[in-house]
Amino acid sequence: MSDLTTLLVNGVTHTVDRTRERPLLDVLREDLGLTGCKIGCGEGACGSCTVLVDGQPTRSCVTPLSAVLGHPVLTIEGLAAQEQLHPLQQAFLDVDAMQCGYCTPGMIMGALGLLMQNPDPGADDIIAAMQGNICRCGMYARIVCAIQQAAAELRSTTGGGS
Repeated sequence: MSDLTTLLVNGVTHTVDRTRERPLLDVLREDLGLTGCKIGCGEGACGSCTVLVDGQPTRSCVTPLSAVLGHPVLTIEGLAAQEQLHPLQQAFLDVDAMQCGYCTPGMIMGALGLLMQNPDPGADDIIAAMQGNICRCGMYARIVCAIQQAAAELRSTTGGGS
């Protein structure tokens, strides 16, 4: 059996080593150089490592590589299109929904997962969906505002949440 396998990340197929089982986060950061997802708690509790797998928010620090083989992975690096920020990225900038920025990629990816399921979430929906994402700077009110702004933008331009 080959020690190499393919992994689809941000629409690009990559060849990665599967000799030893390791978290998706390690593969993304170490093998592919995609450092947007952050190393936080290492237990799947803080959300800083959130990526989308099949459109679902996934904690990459506790997700084994083997669990995502054959499934598309989307990281924060895959959001901007032709050097134009995704509406969620732009909204986080517009409303200053970050201070240190460490949690921001995970917040945005978690929010994108929500908007893909619910293009018009209320504040309570956003708060419930974002419960597992921790912002140590306490930017929660602005994060909710940014997600609402992005949701409105996405609805007006695409008719949906992606």
